Amino acid sequence: MADQASASSKTQSTAPGTPAPETGTPEEWTAMMAGIAERSQRLIADFMTRNASNPAQATPLGMADSMNVGAAFLELTSKMLEHPDKLIDAQLSLWKGYMELWHSAALKAFNGTDAPVIQVDPSDRRFKDKDWQENQVFDFIKQSYLLTSRWMQSTVHDVEGLDDHTQHKVDFFTKQFIDAVAPTNFAITNPEVLRAVVETKGENLVKGLEHLLADLEKGKGRLRVSMTDESAFTVGVNVAATPGKVVFQNRMFQLIQYTPTTDEVKEAPIVIMPPWINKFYILDLRERNSLVKWLTDQGYTTFMVSWVNPDASMAEVKFEDYMLEGAIAAKDAALAITGAEKTHMVGYCIGGTLLSATLAYLKTKGDDSVATATYFVALTDFKDAGDIGVFIDEEQIAGLEKRMDDAGGFLDAADMATTFNLLRSNDLIWSFVISNYLLGKEPFPFDLLYWNSDSTRMPKAMHSFYLRSMYLENKLAKPGGISLGGVPIDLRTVKVPSYMISCREDHIAPWASTYEGTKLFSGPVRFVLAGSGHIAGVVNPPSANKYNFWTNEKKAKTADEWMKNAINHPGSWWTDWDAWLTPQSGKMVPARKPGSNKKFKVIEDAPGSYVKARAV
Repeated sequence: MADQASASSKTQSTAPGTPAPETGTPEEWTAMMAGIAERSQRLIADFMTRNASNPAQATPLGMADSMNVGAAFLELTSKMLEHPDKLIDAQLSLWKGYMELWHSAALKAFNGTDAPVIQVDPSDRRFKDKDWQENQVFDFIKQSYLLTSRWMQSTVHDVEGLDDHTQHKVDFFTKQFIDAVAPTNFAITNPEVLRAVVETKGENLVKGLEHLLADLEKGKGRLRVSMTDESAFTVGVNVAATPGKVVFQNRMFQLIQYTPTTDEVKEAPIVIMPPWINKFYILDLRERNSLVKWLTDQGYTTFMVSWVNPDASMAEVKFEDYMLEGAIAAKDAALAITGAEKTHMVGYCIGGTLLSATLAYLKTKGDDSVATATYFVALTDFKDAGDIGVFIDEEQIAGLEKRMDDAGGFLDAADMATTFNLLRSNDLIWSFVISNYLLGKEPFPFDLLYWNSDSTRMPKAMHSFYLRSMYLENKLAKPGGISLGGVPIDLRTVKVPSYMISCREDHIAPWASTYEGTKLFSGPVRFVLAGSGHIAGVVNPPSANKYNFWTNEKKAKTADEWMKNAINHPGSWWTDWDAWLTPQSGKMVPARKPGSNKKFKVIEDAPGSYVKARAV
């Protein structure tokens, strides 16, 4: 950092594209850039030779408009042209902003007066390098970009005549374009990158090209940006390493029973159903942040569902199969293993959506073996699903089904990963483009990002049903809207005590939407709102002493009303959940070790083999 600060002070007055004093003469700069170009050509030639047998792999950008974005912007254009006066006003506003910027830049050049026309949002980390403020050229580039971004977003927003979905899609993909063309993403307009070129004599760009080509090869022609040093982690060794045994399995999942860490345990066990969109070990990354380890330390017999990573043979697996052969099979096995009459059940994200439907099914069947239900950032009412909704309409689902057919009956893991990364493109795409490809840095070992890159596939039948019935038609929230296992699902029949944890900055399951689920169940519901997002807000151990959470003992009609009277608590919501679970967990009994029930022999050590099957 000290070296960077020193380099920054020396190059403050250097315009983009102009060699810094340390590079020597223009001839030396030209020679250096020529050397970079020559090495780059060799790298590209080697890459093309290796991929010559499969040209499709070398065309990562040759993708059709599967998201139907073109049609949305065509409709936008036609509606905008119906009101040319508004376009003129928008253009005049942009020119006014530019004139103010030129005036401000002139004042700063002549007398040092610093009066920016537009400020960077404090949460925007792209412009944290001090040259964006102190170097006049980069400050001008930054403000020009911010003015243009504001103009683009305001111009396309609230266009008369667009339906809500098309407007949402236009807003979202306009922001994607704006983020993509940020000056931070280009070597010639990024001061940090220019300094690196000078300091390394261009080695950062050569190294970055090597990283780019390696990521293209890793993605078999599609750019799979490396977010972390994947060689630094091994599932079962330094992630997903809490001791336990696989004690049951079928074609859908393996059931892990974790080794107790207390002499006595609570009578009711806990069965956790993670999302099958990702792997379970987000809840068991390292000992210091493992929910699994923490639960066993609190005296719970903890079971984890480790879903299979589907292949073409599971193309026709349905959502109800995840219920019958997944949720219910796991519950029954946990009860049989422990001898308990009731179990706690936990569902994370889509696992929580499945849990709600499962409880309605069990109610119809007269099964009352679930003591409590806990929902981690789970949607049950999909009326307003947030930005992920831009990827879901009839045209896109039809296109997705065709791609799944072409792939052999499943959604490729890379497609799912790309969708989620686009929801936070600056954090999950462009920051790594800058670091890996422009600065030439090696990815830093980070367990959370290793998990994020360990994606899973989706069976076609299940995924089509889920997108249409939940996101597109919101049938789960309607009594009898869907049927599973021949049973009409009515969430109003669910009387099991529920604990719902949502996260204030969640971009996948917006907390105001998850709150709507409190109105669907007949039983008591405790709604808790955590700080941070979909992952960090959930995986927040008390020992970290991070974030906070809100509670409100009174019901409210809306999420905003609930928040107005909510009490803010420092630290982790885990302790609040434990205090809620404990009185409903029965008496203390001797600890149950995996394999002690002779009817459920140990199959293999945790974390099992299902979780180790990588999709990409």
